[in-house]
This record gives sequence, C-alpha cells and structure tokens, in this order.
Amino acid sequence: MAEYKTVRKNAQDQFVEKRSRFIGYACPVQTEQEALDFITSKKSEHWDASHNVYAYILRDGTMRFSDDGEPQGTAGMPVLDVLRKSGVTDVVTVATRYFGGILLGGGGLVRAYSHTASIALQAAQIITMRECLLLSLTCDYGRYGRVASLVPECGGVTDDTVFEEKVTVKFHLAPELLGTFRKKLADATNGQVDVTEDGKKFFEFEE
Repeated sequence: MAEYKTVRKNAQDQFVEKRSRFIGYACPVQTEQEALDFITSKKSEHWDASHNVYAYILRDGTMRFSDDGEPQGTAGMPVLDVLRKSGVTDVVTVATRYFGGILLGGGGLVRAYSHTASIALQAAQIITMRECLLLSLTCDYGRYGRVASLVPECGGVTDDTVFEEKVTVKFHLAPELLGTFRKKLADATNGQVDVTEDGKKFFEFEE
C-alpha cells in the first residue's frame, strides 16, 4: 500500500438531537491495542453516559464495532460505515450518548450515530499518508547550498541536517521522484555527490 487515508489528530465534536447529547471522538492509531486503550479511556471518562459506541479500522484489515446496548445495527455499524465510506484506516471512533429522555427510533439512531462519526472525522482532519523513501547525502560545505536547495526543488522534504567535517542532509521523497533528483544532483555536483537510500516511511502528503 503506497498510500492510505487516516486522521491527523485526536479530536472531538458534539451535537444535541432531541435532548440527547452525542459526542464524537476520532483518533489515529496503529495497533488494535492502541484502539482498545482509547476506547477504554473514553468509557472511563464518560462512565455516566448512556452508551459509548465505537468502531475502528486498521490497515491490516481488522475491523471491530460495538452498539454498547443500543438496538442492534443502529449504532456501531453506522459508525463503522462512515469510516469505510470515508476511506480512512488506522482510525478509532467513539460515539458517546447521554440520553435526553426522548426515543429517536431506529432510523433516528442510525442518522445520529452516523452524524456523530462524521463530525468527529471532520474535527480530526482526514489526511493522506504516502510511503516515501528515506534518503541521505553527504557533501562538502562549498556544495551544501546548491545541494540543499535541490531537495525542495524536486519535491522532497528535509528531515535533518548534520554539520560535521562535511554536511549530511537527510530527507524524504516520493519514490517516483528519485530518478529526477539523482539526475539533477549529478548535474549540480558533476557526479561527485550521490544519494543513499536508508529505508521507507509513511509521511503526511499535501496535495
């Protein structure tokens, strides 16, 4: 998977429907244990709530949801459906409800929990994560200025610069841009500086 969608941060939003208060949380996670820990924390925080419904999807294909006492199919599945339709993964959502005394009915519950999940995702900000190459190069101080400017010119992002006897620039770049970068680097340094591949990692990608 060269890229995937997830959320940027742990965030929340809420609304009131017929006196019932719905609070939606969305949080990025990378493992099932992280998802379960987040759910547990929200259940503890809202121990007095009527329901703490949840759903999560991980990149390995794991999907879980719970109605937490609401009629079957009216809560957890609608929350999970919102995650799936949004195309996000590595995300956990908790939808907390404080019952306001007025029954919403099956259709009303589905709409309310779907909306809770939607506003939580909006608050947490959906982003695209793209797999990039981790790269580094070392040059003398005379070439540093030109070499360093090539990184952003070619669509890369500098992660670190180490100034020692020579300068080492560490950066990440989309794989399809490496060929162009290598060519420009060779032209700029008369082939005296090469780039080393140090691995791969997912980074937030800005359109």
